[in-house]
Amino acid sequence: MRRFARLIEQLDSTNKTNHKVEALTNYFREVPKKNAIWAIALLSHRRPSRPVTTTLMRQWAAELAELPAWLFEESYHIVGDLAETIALLVQQEAEGDNPSLSQCIEEIIELKTKEEDEKKSYILNRWRRFNNFERFVFNKILTGGFRIGISQKLMTRALSKAVEIDENILAHRLMGQWSPKTTSFEELVLDPKPEDQISQPYPFFLAYALEEGFHEKEEISDWHIEHKWDGMRAQLIVREGKTFLWSRGEELITDKFPELHCLARYLPNGTVVDGELLPYKDGEIGNFNALQKRIGRKTVSQKLQNEVPIVIMLYDLLEWEGKDIRTHPLAQRQELLAALSKKIKGDGVPLLLSEVMEFSSWEKVAQERERAPELRSEGLMLKHKDSPYAVGRKKGAWWKWKSDPKTIDAVLTYAMRGHGRRTNLFTDYTFALWRDKELVTFAKAYSGLTDAEIKKVDQFVKKNTTNRFGPVRQVKPELVFEIAFEGIAPSQRHKSGVAVRFPRIFRWRHDKNISEANSLDDIKKFLQ
Repeated sequence: MRRFARLIEQLDSTNKTNHKVEALTNYFREVPKKNAIWAIALLSHRRPSRPVTTTLMRQWAAELAELPAWLFEESYHIVGDLAETIALLVQQEAEGDNPSLSQCIEEIIELKTKEEDEKKSYILNRWRRFNNFERFVFNKILTGGFRIGISQKLMTRALSKAVEIDENILAHRLMGQWSPKTTSFEELVLDPKPEDQISQPYPFFLAYALEEGFHEKEEISDWHIEHKWDGMRAQLIVREGKTFLWSRGEELITDKFPELHCLARYLPNGTVVDGELLPYKDGEIGNFNALQKRIGRKTVSQKLQNEVPIVIMLYDLLEWEGKDIRTHPLAQRQELLAALSKKIKGDGVPLLLSEVMEFSSWEKVAQERERAPELRSEGLMLKHKDSPYAVGRKKGAWWKWKSDPKTIDAVLTYAMRGHGRRTNLFTDYTFALWRDKELVTFAKAYSGLTDAEIKKVDQFVKKNTTNRFGPVRQVKPELVFEIAFEGIAPSQRHKSGVAVRFPRIFRWRHDKNISEANSLDDIKKFLQ
């Protein structure tokens, strides 16, 4: 645990990628394999479930630090992070045994079934014996909030250097559902069994937002252009007569979309396709809100399948006849995909092929982007015809050119402190729209302002607070902001009657007073 805490401290103390890779590489080379696999799991967001509530942790920490509850809570609000607050307030009492990372996590897993007194005794003992940073890392694991500024791609690069296995091969091995509880380092990294690879997806290739000036330097004939469909990105795998469906978040979702099981009859073994799950009824693509009815359901009834039938819109072919073809040029992969789609086309098959469009000018492309919302599309995808299917984000090969967002002018009504370096600033905002003479909250937004603007809003919040609700402050309704969002849906869960997707601050409307802000009737026009 001490060695892992030092690693996290090293990673947290530098912004230089090479230094982070070096620290990770040394760690993977030096530590026992049992600890290394848990480090891989934590750094790729595979954490043990939380065995104790944060409410109890706060109570126990205040007791151990001999602080009244109100003072601990105030300290927590100032620091902004529970793990760090406890690490700072609880003092080390004595040196003791320092468990390995794997031992510590195994203890945390076993803790879930213990009685409250046993949980308290164990956690307090660890708090007393860990030093400050060890305690911080322990708390992060304990709360399930273990996140540091390391991408899985960077971690994989370091692991590749440590074990001398190609980075792309490792990225594939680390995909899917595995756990250090049932998988060893050797089985996952060094010598995986072929049968364990049957259901394994490939890392997704992601696009960057289109850069300004792109059209001036690129030949339109070099680019494959298609719509960016508004659904759920997924990989469909058919191997050994079995079908597996994976989300971009590495969640196995096969059972949530049973209508796709039949594709094992149409797609040959050794086929992996990349596509988009879309609601599709009566020959028309539905909107994302319909798809949300299917997402997150533990069981999918036949009634729900009939109400919101699903298809997969095919974008790319990653594996063909059991061979990984991701390094082949996109144009070749598309030819194979088109031929495959043509063979299995028929009524009732839940599969569509994303149309590759040809244009004579970038002006024509821009016109097609403008009509994207009519087609239930988010905009356009531009992919270079020679591009391989890479891992993660790689600038230059794939671009997304999304439609302009919808916007509405809203009034700031509540604010809450941020996290990390913005702990002492009010950066999390709630906005409202008019309904008659009442302001009704409809969205929260956390991004879009410059650092200078954040400081000005923070000063306003501190001077114009009218009420407090724990860490949240209600403010005088004086500031107007233009809020951008991607989509909107009716909602019975919200007082406003609507829910918006990806809200963010587009700009501060210094030129408007609150009487000029929009109403709920205005935003509901976007539903039409």
